[in-house]
Amino acid sequence: METPQTNTHPKALLFSVRTPKVTDTEALESMIELERLVTTLGYEVTGTMSQRQPNTKGVTVVGEGKLMELAQLTGGKGYRDRIKGKSEAPQSPSPNSGISSPSVTQQNTGAQQTAIPPDDRPTVVVFDCDLSPSQIRNVEEALGVPVFDRTGVIIEIFNRHAKTRAARLQVEIARQTYEAPRLRDTGVGKERQSGRGSGETVVETEKRKVRDRLAELRRELEAVQRDEEKRRTKRGELLGAALVGYTNAGKSSLMRALTGSDVLVEDKLFATLDTTVRALQPETQPRILITDTVGFIHKLPHDLVASFQSTLDEARGASLLLYVVDAADRNFRSQLAVVREVLGEIGADKTPYLLILNKADCLSEFQKQVLSSEYPDAVLTSTRSPEDMRSVSERVIHFFEKDMIEKEILVPYKAQGVISEMRLNMKILGESFTEEGVLLLVRSRPIDLQRLSKMMK
Repeated sequence: METPQTNTHPKALLFSVRTPKVTDTEALESMIELERLVTTLGYEVTGTMSQRQPNTKGVTVVGEGKLMELAQLTGGKGYRDRIKGKSEAPQSPSPNSGISSPSVTQQNTGAQQTAIPPDDRPTVVVFDCDLSPSQIRNVEEALGVPVFDRTGVIIEIFNRHAKTRAARLQVEIARQTYEAPRLRDTGVGKERQSGRGSGETVVETEKRKVRDRLAELRRELEAVQRDEEKRRTKRGELLGAALVGYTNAGKSSLMRALTGSDVLVEDKLFATLDTTVRALQPETQPRILITDTVGFIHKLPHDLVASFQSTLDEARGASLLLYVVDAADRNFRSQLAVVREVLGEIGADKTPYLLILNKADCLSEFQKQVLSSEYPDAVLTSTRSPEDMRSVSERVIHFFEKDMIEKEILVPYKAQGVISEMRLNMKILGESFTEEGVLLLVRSRPIDLQRLSKMMK
């Protein structure tokens, strides 16, 4: 899905197929989110349309009348050539369908509306559901403009925002997997080739190339993941908390505030995809590492969940999860449910967590009181408030220190190298010198005390 290079934003029309399994509220929330996704790609959303259908399996997804109504907006002919013999007259819109502006307010759009000037026509149509390759081809043929589905939009956003080698490989695997079945419907050369690969059609050759490319990408990703696993193993005995949450909930802003890092912060969906690990600041003894992970979203494509498995493993391996939600978003409860669902898929739903109700500066005092009553164990924060950030840091530190024990340890002078290890992994509460060695009062995890005991034998 490429954004044309023009001085003005290219225009997109969004379409929702409302099946009986989806409530009106769910459909509305999903369309609002799709608008944000499409806007992230640089498109201007000119309107939204919808139609109730028993399912999304029709050859053109929508009815013929609605297809003609869409074509009036895009400048297309409104039918597929293979059914040209059928009635081509515009039909009245279904009583269960409507068109709306980006703010999703209803407007009347009968079939007799005035033709839209070419410069004002949508240049793409985006469906808020998954479409098969043949459905995309059929609708494009009728509308005369490119057609995309929700998965294609999300994959394109991931493709643009991936920076590290691991993220690029993961996104490329998902993109190739998504595009592979669409090759059979491109209509590209059906004649057999001669020479090398003779007997194959052009499409068969392209599909074989995709399979080979996917195998190569997976081998490269496995090598990268082995390196990442080694780094995770080295960090395995360190204290670690992972930020998880819906995309654009403020995880990166919180990461920057807690660690003093310069991670990218943008008001866009999936602005950051790469895993970042930084130490909590001011630095503690022992150090506490904070990991920022990829954001979640409704209907996150399965191929992307699978491809980003190693990234999500960072959440599974953390001792504490920081659930970050945008408390100012009226849909944050359903977004939190999505986060918990994905964490359940990767086996991280049993990990202890701290709920962080972010962007509290956008809430009224009454709203804060309601949320505090509803979520008594959560922390209401704004990343713009140093006091709030200190509160989050204290909660994180308390989590890791609550199971620590205090103990006096005498380190002989001949074992001075042990003290540097203790300063790294334990909190030094007191230090004095005796004839036998250095006497230290420490607060530490039992596992670190056991390791130190073995070192000193």
